[in-house]
Amino acid sequence: MHAAAFAFVESVAHDRPPGLVVELGGFNINGSIRKLFTEPYISTDVRPGRGVDVVADGATYVPPSPPACVVCCEVLEHTAQAEAICRNAYRMLQAGGVFIVTAAGVGRAPHSATDAPVTMIDGMVILDREYYATVTEGVLRQWLDDFADVRVVVNPIACDIYAVARKATV
Repeated sequence: MHAAAFAFVESVAHDRPPGLVVELGGFNINGSIRKLFTEPYISTDVRPGRGVDVVADGATYVPPSPPACVVCCEVLEHTAQAEAICRNAYRMLQAGGVFIVTAAGVGRAPHSATDAPVTMIDGMVILDREYYATVTEGVLRQWLDDFADVRVVVNPIACDIYAVARKATV
């Protein structure tokens, strides 16, 4: 979790209903947003490790009760299942719940989801058997089109894209 993404989550973490918070992709490589939330919190990831409460795929995970907030930080660029993760966040959220997203946007240098080294060969980035694709505003909006209210922010300095999406109350 780099500083700009953390700052975005910190700036919007209060704008949600109280209740369970579920983090999709919570393996702590270089920092966590967990401390921004005081409610019950479940951190999921596809692998066990630092900060992970439940080993589960974010595209299919079903929490014990509908969360008030789902957070997915710096994950979508690392999976071919990004759209399925966004759709699952919508399904699991309670009415009026909020989905907070941060991802690598256009211009961000490829980086590893496992903290593995990135290799350059003939100008091409090679991530050892890892998926990587930056997230564009148009694609993110498409993935979030089930939500009643979506706010997307592009941070051109950090080459990030952020979103806060709210599920309808009815």
